[in-house]
Amino acid sequence: MKDIIPILEDRIKLLHNATRVEPLSKGYSPDKKYVVVDNYGKKYVLRIIVLDGYERKKEEFQILRDIEEYKVQAPKPVDIGVLEDLGICYNIYSYMEGKDVKESIPSLTEQEQYEIGIEAGRDLARIHLHPAPSTIKPWYERAVQKHYRYLDAYKNCGIKIEHDDKIMDFIESNAHYLKNRPNQFQHDDFHIENIILKDKKYVGVIDFNNYDWGDPFHDFVKVAMSSRVDSIPFSVGQIHGYFDHQIPEEFWRLYSIYVAMVVFSSVVWSIKKSPEQLDKMIERIYVMLEDHKNFELLTPTWYKSKM
Repeated sequence: MKDIIPILEDRIKLLHNATRVEPLSKGYSPDKKYVVVDNYGKKYVLRIIVLDGYERKKEEFQILRDIEEYKVQAPKPVDIGVLEDLGICYNIYSYMEGKDVKESIPSLTEQEQYEIGIEAGRDLARIHLHPAPSTIKPWYERAVQKHYRYLDAYKNCGIKIEHDDKIMDFIESNAHYLKNRPNQFQHDDFHIENIILKDKKYVGVIDFNNYDWGDPFHDFVKVAMSSRVDSIPFSVGQIHGYFDHQIPEEFWRLYSIYVAMVVFSSVVWSIKKSPEQLDKMIERIYVMLEDHKNFELLTPTWYKSKM
């Protein structure tokens, strides 16, 4: 892919004035990512993918335009296009200057982590204002079908999580609570490695390429899987900021159902997409199970300990 950069610099207008094009390697996205610096010193992110991903990329590009209406702090869409002879498409976004929260934690006090979480939660609430297209099927139908696909794959994958029968029973007994949940835009990867800070202040959220539609509360799964591991103050702040300190009664039950479901999907995803991370993922799963005492608790212990 390195050899393609001179071709892109010649054929993409915004790259005509590029003084530097440097690869970005962070994250699990299959996209090839680059930071582009123009002759004015302005930075952009260039993402390149295979051509058959164009329709989804075009939708993502439009969504990021749409959510500007809600004042979401996210990369601004700049350009999108197709280079059919090369079998690729590309999009270009504004670059968010700063470091992610995970990198910054050693330099942040717990109070600062909490306050950043507050701002992130408020931004997530703005993200969730964007409604799903009318063509999207009801959330309950899609979520339950997806769960059973992952559950079938889990049962045949050769990995067994302790007390998995209790987790399955919990989901089965509570899945009906997903009925009539709203269909809204989901970031679907909202965690501290995708949240950017500068001078210890919240700048915004990046990496919308996993976006989905459905229950907004599902976006809190990454609190359980990721953010809570590195910063409980941030995680508590995210919840407080999202709900303006008024957590609805149904939140923790729905949160727990989604956390239970992700136990099985995470095992299957890791085996298929990132087998070298499987042991680490299983460690995280056991942390989640301990947080909920194998789902005897709806509100996780890490949240209760900070209240």
